[in-house]
Amino acid sequence: MASTRRFYPSDLSDAEWVLLEPLIPAPKPGGRPAKVPRREIVNAIPYVLKNGI
Repeated sequence: MASTRRFYPSDLSDAEWVLLEPLIPAPKPGGRPAKVPRREIVNAIPYVLKNGI
């Protein structure tokens, strides 16, 4: 499946993600399946902070 997502300067590099990924909690078992990858959620944080939205 090809991604149609835009890439932003605030997105994490692969090297940054390798450092942060172990710190992000995994989804709890038995819940609703995740619709958004954890990396995309983490990418949204600096975007929102930088753009004040």
